[in-house]
Amino acid sequence: MKPQTLDTIKQTIPVLQTHGEALTRLFYKNMFANNPEVAPFFNPAHQKTGTQQRALANAICAYAQHVDTPEKLTDAIELIAQKHVSLGIQPEHYPVVGENLLLTIQEMLELDANDPVVSAWAEAYEQLAQVFIDREQTIYQTQQQHHGWTGFKPFKVIRKQPESDEITSFYLSPMDGEPLAERYAGQYITLRLDLPDGRKMMRNYSLSDSADTLYYRISIKREGPATAEAPAGVVSNYMHDQINTEDVIEVAPPAGEFTLDWSQDSQRQIVLMAGGVGITPLLSMLHSILENEPQRPVRLIQAARDASVAAFQDELTEMTKKYPNFVWHVRFSNEVPENSGAHQSHGLIDAELIKKLADVQQGDFYLCGPSAMLKHSYQILDELGVENDRIHSEFFGPAQDLN
Repeated sequence: MKPQTLDTIKQTIPVLQTHGEALTRLFYKNMFANNPEVAPFFNPAHQKTGTQQRALANAICAYAQHVDTPEKLTDAIELIAQKHVSLGIQPEHYPVVGENLLLTIQEMLELDANDPVVSAWAEAYEQLAQVFIDREQTIYQTQQQHHGWTGFKPFKVIRKQPESDEITSFYLSPMDGEPLAERYAGQYITLRLDLPDGRKMMRNYSLSDSADTLYYRISIKREGPATAEAPAGVVSNYMHDQINTEDVIEVAPPAGEFTLDWSQDSQRQIVLMAGGVGITPLLSMLHSILENEPQRPVRLIQAARDASVAAFQDELTEMTKKYPNFVWHVRFSNEVPENSGAHQSHGLIDAELIKKLADVQQGDFYLCGPSAMLKHSYQILDELGVENDRIHSEFFGPAQDLN
């Protein structure tokens, strides 16, 4: 990238920090108006709540800040590339985004097409797009080689199992009868559904069982309205109400970078901290750890409102009986069941609970749950002296800053 381009991009940082969300709101408005064919790639609830716009604004600002040190963006690029592959993003989609982004910059900053700012961002976007295209093509090739397909293929629902008042598991088997390759615990698959109203929608759902089963298990929470303006979860309610055993849905191969780091000493403790339906990828990790390293100390701290929504209680109880190295604790924010045992308590996750159960000096922490729970837990771990490289987290939806 030319030095003058780098300088111009850097000069736009204050504007992006101040007006980034306004820019991305206008960008999505323009793109959906100009290119409605891309709408199925996006979750309307995330648009309504503004999380998609904030995530993109943060990503654009981070790119501007590190445009001359791209190695600092490696983790963020991998997260986004994995998400793009899960949805089937292809090279031809990038010009659509680029054209609408540049038009939005022109519109918002009242610039003409030949302004140096527009030219600099055109050059920067072209290079960034190529980075994503190259990485995503590599991921597609890996999926083809390891899983045997890319894109979507039909799976049959072979079992539907309630796990709590809000969460239901769906067991999926490929219609072509091909065996499923082992996946990385913590990854997700993508469903593509044709809704009765004619809309086609895609959603990512974490795999919630062992990484080498003969089926995929996903466990879906029925989502109510996120805000007064945001709709209830269209796909989650459709899955709960309309999809049953023997139904066929389209599934893309596993993707995602929120996976276990197996390079650490097998005696080093792993601590899983789950909030609500965030238990799903952590449960897959738990199965894999206990099956592959049955001597490794593992802790699961599960946060739930009450017993009615605390999923997988029977499954987790059986795992505690089978594996003496596994310790599980449920923290209820509302009332605790009358027959609660020593592994259940009332309140929010706090430093006392973590210090009681976890090795804060050397343990590795994996967090998944609502943004408020993640921020709260991250702050506690930071105060307890847990280094950033020992904290791993997953957002359901557009990534957010935990700091």
